[in-house]
Amino acid sequence: MVGLAVACALSNMPLTKHLRVAIIDSNPALKSRGYLDKNSIPDSRVSTVTPATMSFFKDIGAWEHVQQQRHAFFGKMQVWDYTGLGYTRYNARDVGKEYLGCVVENKVLCNSLLLRLQEELDDIENVIYPTRLVSLTFPLKSRQAGMKPTSSEPLSVGHTTEELHRSNLVKLDLSDGQSLYSKLVIGADGSKSNVRQIAGIKTTGWNYPQSAIICTVEHVVENDCAWQRFLPSGPIALLPIGNNFSNIVWTMSPEESLRHKSMSPEEFVKSVNHALDFGYGPHPRSTALDRYMEQFFSGIGNTAASTRECFEVPPKATGVVSERMAFPLSLMHSHDYVSKRLALVGDAAHTVHPLAGQGVNLGFGDAAALAKVIAEGVSVGSDVGDLTLLQRYEKDRKAANVAMTAVLDGFQKMYSVDFGPLNVVRAAAFHGAQYISPLKKNIISYAMGDTKWPLFR
Repeated sequence: MVGLAVACALSNMPLTKHLRVAIIDSNPALKSRGYLDKNSIPDSRVSTVTPATMSFFKDIGAWEHVQQQRHAFFGKMQVWDYTGLGYTRYNARDVGKEYLGCVVENKVLCNSLLLRLQEELDDIENVIYPTRLVSLTFPLKSRQAGMKPTSSEPLSVGHTTEELHRSNLVKLDLSDGQSLYSKLVIGADGSKSNVRQIAGIKTTGWNYPQSAIICTVEHVVENDCAWQRFLPSGPIALLPIGNNFSNIVWTMSPEESLRHKSMSPEEFVKSVNHALDFGYGPHPRSTALDRYMEQFFSGIGNTAASTRECFEVPPKATGVVSERMAFPLSLMHSHDYVSKRLALVGDAAHTVHPLAGQGVNLGFGDAAALAKVIAEGVSVGSDVGDLTLLQRYEKDRKAANVAMTAVLDGFQKMYSVDFGPLNVVRAAAFHGAQYISPLKKNIISYAMGDTKWPLFR
């Protein structure tokens, strides 16, 4: 998705639309050329896109294609803890917006970007290479210290002009036997990025002792709210996807994920409803302390609309209608996002815990920033693979991505321990977010992508 977004952004901007772009990906989904059926069962793999991401998609002309396919806006969100000690409600009206986000199937996002590329490019079939990258050969002078050269052939006086030109480019050898030469290689190939590994870029990170189960469930009524409950083993999220369907993202131990994946559909639905209702602990209740906090903080700024909203029970799941998929969770961050003639975007540069659905939004933020930097370079005649130019992209994105990674990792650690005093601290955090309107509004703005930094406007 993120690589397609970079290609789409470059093809859409006047300064960069002349650039020749090759998309190397063997995914059969790239052959799709029409709208996906809205009436089919929603896929398990979805993304919660923020208003900032929607704005980017609108800028590059892809959002109108999303709107022609299945998507679900939501304007409300409820977050609570299994202890029953507190909850927080968020509402788009708190910050004067219509919605907090939109849940979209990953295949719809990909398809929308493809359709937009097709509009911009006459020869899209010649842009997409349905194959795999085998190796990269970087120009000798661009290799970083410690990297082993993949070719040691010296330049000689007998080389042609074309050979001399290619000697300053990256050579990409593909699995179908073809070779390409490029001024810039953009690695958007996921957390186990082959591009990153070939380039010798180191990473920092760790595996969480958790896996996530994802699937699609059905309701009797339509769900219009995003729900998240923190359980002892990790959070469970229920996200609207339209047509009485919701997406489940349930974090638990690897052993529990295997057990839930092998349950009968009836047992699994029962377990989901148990986790989202009275399972593990009581519903939060309003107390005299809540009323006192509401009165005390009502004079601090404009009171958020959701401050007076009561706790609600999520709609019951009546059936599981998709395959249940499980995958391990981890945190990873690349030491460098760029080297000469190379840039990493999305999960190739950073992966985060999925508890807030921010991973793909960080990736789309990378795509927008990198395309902007490339356009700025073209405008002044710079080489688009120049390290100094690419470092502007890294500087813009790395600090913001590290901040979000730290916030999400902190949440994961804070809500992974069942310890009396810490439970009280978590309850205080829920109460603060519910009743302190300036704090609530800042949390919403940060999550929506309107601000780059938490707690500062």
